[in-house]
Amino acid sequence: MSYFSYKNNILYCEKVKISDIADKYGTPAYIYSKKTLSENFDAYANAFDKKSGLICFSVKSLSNLSILKFLSEKGSGFDIVSGGELERTLLAGADPKKIIFTGIAKTDEEILFGIEKNILSFNIESKSEMMRIEKIARDKKKLVDVAIRFNPEIDAGGHEYIKTGRKKDKFGILVSETLKLAKYISNSEHLNLIGLSCHIGSQIFELDDFKAAANFTKKLAEEVNKMNIELKFLDVGGGLGISYTDSNFPSPKDLLKIIENELQDRDEKIILEPGRSISGNAGIMISKIEYIKENYLIIDAGMNDLIRPALYNAKHSVINTTKGAGNNGSWTIVGPICESSDVLAKDYEMEAAEGDIIAVETAGAYGHVMSSNYNSRRKPPEILVSNDKYELIRKRETYEDLLKNEVDLSG
Repeated sequence: MSYFSYKNNILYCEKVKISDIADKYGTPAYIYSKKTLSENFDAYANAFDKKSGLICFSVKSLSNLSILKFLSEKGSGFDIVSGGELERTLLAGADPKKIIFTGIAKTDEEILFGIEKNILSFNIESKSEMMRIEKIARDKKKLVDVAIRFNPEIDAGGHEYIKTGRKKDKFGILVSETLKLAKYISNSEHLNLIGLSCHIGSQIFELDDFKAAANFTKKLAEEVNKMNIELKFLDVGGGLGISYTDSNFPSPKDLLKIIENELQDRDEKIILEPGRSISGNAGIMISKIEYIKENYLIIDAGMNDLIRPALYNAKHSVINTTKGAGNNGSWTIVGPICESSDVLAKDYEMEAAEGDIIAVETAGAYGHVMSSNYNSRRKPPEILVSNDKYELIRKRETYEDLLKNEVDLSG
């Protein structure tokens, strides 16, 4: 459930007027509902029925420190893909033994960082990575817990760019190589295989795809057990997809029921790594209509603030924060970036007038985290709402922020 709703034709986040936040912090800006985040996380955490489980929030979807701290306090683990995300989760108070490090290009620095912090596991994605982790562990005289991220060759997910489980994708290790790596690790003095990991993509709604992946994981685990390797967890990958335009999609309870049934005869803990299905509908991006030109609504937020429509041709619902404020029309909503692809929506029906504040819904995932300084624009602030209170959890960048890391070669 999302706690963005109209009261007397005025858009609220929980019990706070969006217009009050816009007046105080300006636009564009990202606004998150704490209650929505909490209920979305609980929907997963409370969905385990027959098995022991751990929800590892996908940090790449929304990495604000205050959000991570809140989720950590609720018992969340974290799925990370970089040293920077590891630093964030640790600063947010995360238990290192609830952190899984995924990603195909882990550097020596990142591997060492994870080893020193004694994280739960590295998800190994290639033979070369396995050898590198072993070398660093040997140099540091450590025994390092690892999992193998295997590629089940399942074609699932939304846009082509977010499918991750096919043979041609760059992620994971093909099944034919996985058992070879498992055997090598079983004989290593510095690597300890504790899990198997599988991630088939994002924006998946078909429960049969998750069922197939879980079944594949179970069969592979049985083969690994024949090597006298006792696994501690089975990581079945990301959570459910979400709808950006309606509310018809399976629930976490539906998903976990399928997974638990497939893995009912296994003793390992189940790990799930949802991201957007926790953070997506918990956030909006607000923007001001600066100008109306013919059928164009020209707003102050651009593809640098929210790149999903330009990158994925993603569709977001857009609403006026005040109903009845402007004229009904069919609009092309565009931003200030000097690119023809800076289009938020085309032929979009809504009320609009210059000066209105609009809200882009379901922007809590892959919104602010993918923002940039293109055209030397400043990244927007982030605001967290809790009941009738709101607080700034990231300041709007200043022009000084844009320049502070550059080196002046003038003398």
